[in-house]
Amino acid sequence: MAESRAQAAAEPHFLQFNDLACEAVIFATDEWFAPAANLLKREQPVFVASAFTEFGKWMDGWETRRKRTPGHDWCIVALGVPGLIHGFDVDTSFFTGNHSPHVSIQAACLDTPPTFSLKGDRTGMAASDTQLTAVAKLHSEAWPELLKEAELQPGFSHCCNNYYSVSVTQRVTHLRLNMHPDGGISRLRVYGVGQRDWSDISPDQDVDLLALTNGGVCLGYSDAHFGHPRNMIGLGRGLNMADGWETARRLDRPKHLEEDEHGVLLVPGWEWAVFRLGHPGVIRSVELDTDHFKGNFPDSCSVEVCSLTAGEEAQSRSEGWHSGKWQILLPPKKLRADHHHVFHEASLCLRPPVSHVRLVIRPDGGVSRLRLIGRLAPTSPASTNPERPASKL
Repeated sequence: MAESRAQAAAEPHFLQFNDLACEAVIFATDEWFAPAANLLKREQPVFVASAFTEFGKWMDGWETRRKRTPGHDWCIVALGVPGLIHGFDVDTSFFTGNHSPHVSIQAACLDTPPTFSLKGDRTGMAASDTQLTAVAKLHSEAWPELLKEAELQPGFSHCCNNYYSVSVTQRVTHLRLNMHPDGGISRLRVYGVGQRDWSDISPDQDVDLLALTNGGVCLGYSDAHFGHPRNMIGLGRGLNMADGWETARRLDRPKHLEEDEHGVLLVPGWEWAVFRLGHPGVIRSVELDTDHFKGNFPDSCSVEVCSLTAGEEAQSRSEGWHSGKWQILLPPKKLRADHHHVFHEASLCLRPPVSHVRLVIRPDGGVSRLRLIGRLAPTSPASTNPERPASKL
């Protein structure tokens, strides 16, 4: 577990946040060797040495032809979750002699989403005159620059992840990714915190207070050996075990396991993950899904909650989230393999509005999704969420 924490500490801080770029590429100047839609694939890039198309080498990314005209290649990405951006990972995996040497990124918050999009396999294609006319109306060349021209490293395993930290205080809905001048990029990850308009939610309406789309975010964890806790608040059901939170097996497990009168294993250790809710609220039910985790699900779980101001959050983070303010919301509950668990109000201990939660699993294992269904607190979230408020670009 110490190794996992050391590895996490060595990574850019923004990797704990959510990947907001999960919607679509709606425009690209050129997609000769490989379509721009590949940039947003959730799976890690792969390389198949023998794979070729009629246009050239098949690549698992976006690759344009060798440009022989003025200008440079670029594409427009619609964020699946509009929000505040903290950093980028421009991944050049396997583009070792054909990566784009430089990149820049611009951003906008569009009130009216563009109606055009890219459809089908666009390998071997370039933007048509009609598409160029439509995208010109966005005036994307004038969008504010989040990342100025930066050098990209080639796609060798030791340097393929090009991390760029940015400081943005405005809500973003669309990005313009610029290659300078052409080449290949495998994936674009946009790490940040979702932002939504809460004015359309009535006080008596139930909502997932923790969802990625509603501004929930992972702030810390004990171990993420096989999968990051942020996956638990992702969209829809988990795709597989990689699309969930999974820890390493704890080494302090008893040599012979015993259980209490409720069937819960008696173990000395546990793993945890801390989240900030998208909006403070009263949690009315807890949904925990161990989908896909059939031989590696946790034996039990519990949920702790507290209400923290921005200053208290910073202090708690510096103390390793061992704040004395945590209170039990859901006492330890036995879990099942590959199962959607729902714990209703009758199972919960507290009713006050809260802003932060800590999921505890014993002794270790994997969780696919965590949903905290509740109602908004009547107070403003500004005092408890340092990400708010957000203005437009």
